[in-house]
Amino acid sequence: MFSGWLTTVVFLPLVGALLIALFIRRDRDVRNFAATVSVVEFVLTIIVFSLYDKSQPGVQLIDKFENWIPVASFRVEYFLGVDGLSAPLVLLTGLLGMCAVFASWNIKLRVKEYFVWLLVLQTAVTGVFASLDFILFFIFWELELIPMYLLISIWGSGRKEYSAMKFLIFTVSGSAFMLVGILVLFFSTGTFNIVELPQAIDKARLLLPAGAIFALLFIAFAIKLPVWPVHTWLPDAHTDAPTAVSIMLAGVLLKMGSYGMIRMSVTMFPRLTTEFSWLLAALAVVNVLYGAAITLRQSDLKRLIAYSSISHMGYVLLGISSVGAGVGAISPVGLTGASLQMFTHGTITGLLFLLVGLVYDKTHTRYIPDLGGLAARMPIIASVFVLAGLASLGLPSLSGFVSELMVFLGTFPVWGWATALAAFGIVITAGYILWMLQRTFLGPSRERFAHVGDASLIEALPAAALVISIVVIGIYPAFLTDVFGAGVNAILSSRF
Repeated sequence: MFSGWLTTVVFLPLVGALLIALFIRRDRDVRNFAATVSVVEFVLTIIVFSLYDKSQPGVQLIDKFENWIPVASFRVEYFLGVDGLSAPLVLLTGLLGMCAVFASWNIKLRVKEYFVWLLVLQTAVTGVFASLDFILFFIFWELELIPMYLLISIWGSGRKEYSAMKFLIFTVSGSAFMLVGILVLFFSTGTFNIVELPQAIDKARLLLPAGAIFALLFIAFAIKLPVWPVHTWLPDAHTDAPTAVSIMLAGVLLKMGSYGMIRMSVTMFPRLTTEFSWLLAALAVVNVLYGAAITLRQSDLKRLIAYSSISHMGYVLLGISSVGAGVGAISPVGLTGASLQMFTHGTITGLLFLLVGLVYDKTHTRYIPDLGGLAARMPIIASVFVLAGLASLGLPSLSGFVSELMVFLGTFPVWGWATALAAFGIVITAGYILWMLQRTFLGPSRERFAHVGDASLIEALPAAALVISIVVIGIYPAFLTDVFGAGVNAILSSRF
């Protein structure tokens, strides 16, 4: 069984990286070729998303080799496929991968190496969302570490080596827990197949208590999400990473954690997820309120957006906690809202990091007290920044409103107080977003920024792509909710 679509989508950026490394020398040609690859990749992800038939829930567009690693005692498959949960995330990765390439147009240091690692990163993340064999999933999960570490430590700023190493240590630690969980599941069930594992776990005699395996996997996903108190790597990584890496980190790498929670934790261990949903709700509230409160204290534009990501990913965790309603009473609205929040947060925060990068490139500072009056000098950047900020605080008709509303509607019947407390996070979000916009773009113009210009055409293109996605989803959310809903309903009907 081999459609070829997903193999092409996953490995096209890697092939592009190899061609750049081996055959292309001039920096201008490297940029043009990387841009071409990213645009083609985005078009292919649109096709994959369009080919997914939401009226036929289940895995589609399958690429599968059953004896991929021919070891007698192991059955490791090359197994790619998408369902209603993963198809939109593959599309998100294609969109943000393209935006990251265009956001890197002004990179001057070791241009060839930079674009090679950026394209390898895109292959790794796409592979995570498309893999349906646990070993293949883990390989792509770990592959992402190499380009991320190098991109931050070489092309970053500030304490870049410290931030890159901190990111690596946290993520590798989480991966170690995951690998133990994967191996225990295999030796208990005899399969790495993610589609078969839920039923196999129900029938098998597990080598460790189910709660221990659940915890091993959850720790890895919690670090990547990230969940308090294992979140401290994220602000440092964002602050010191180059703009394109922050776009990918906030836009899709964090989604690997929440995707893993739904795909593995909820689907494979529904009873345990239900039992510990109170803990998920509590951690979600801490993420939302703590992240928002700390964001209020930030004076660095990039660090402010980084902490806001911690707060907003708390809404994903809150939506997942809606499974606490129990068997037969769970509404799909909460999980669908959590899934949609993954996508909308990716586009909104990706756009915010893109704009912060443009402001820094032109003013050479991210320190908010030193900024001010920039709207007169860069009206396009200021206007888009306002739209992105309003989407982040959940303004109706923009995508952030839809996802947060669905999370609240799905979770309130289960965890009323937790949902009410998390909803208060929107008030704090409005405070720090409006405060940031006022101090950065409004007020009298400063003499030191008299010669600052606005976004060029090449800089405006990725911003325009993300603005279109935010507005379209805000006006017509069914474009995504129908697909996510198909994936969520399939999980709930088979496991709850």
